[in-house]
Amino acid sequence: QVHLVESGGGLVQPGGSLRLSCVASGIIFSTITMGWYRQPPGKERELLGVVIPSGTTHYADSVKERFTISRDNSKNTVYLELNNLTPEDTAVYYCITSTDPPRWGQGTQVTVSS
Repeated sequence: QVHLVESGGGLVQPGGSLRLSCVASGIIFSTITMGWYRQPPGKERELLGVVIPSGTTHYADSVKERFTISRDNSKNTVYLELNNLTPEDTAVYYCITSTDPPRWGQGTQVTVSS
């Protein structure tokens, strides 16, 4: 059974940084493309980017200058580094597998506020 657990969210001041983690189990992690989404309050989920098994990444234009996705296949973990955060980045952040069907984590809340 596929299981994803995100962590690392919290309250951060504008201009701050956070590093989110997503630990996967129940899949051969090193063969799976992983992605990160977010859902701001009252809005649709937004794809932030993906990382393929080799570590190559692709980002949405809206975040590519500030967010970095990476993975550690030895730890079954994918990371999302958030930099220069603004209140508009307040959202629940989710990781997702590229499996069919895709699997989602439970999400981790990021709140950017002074």
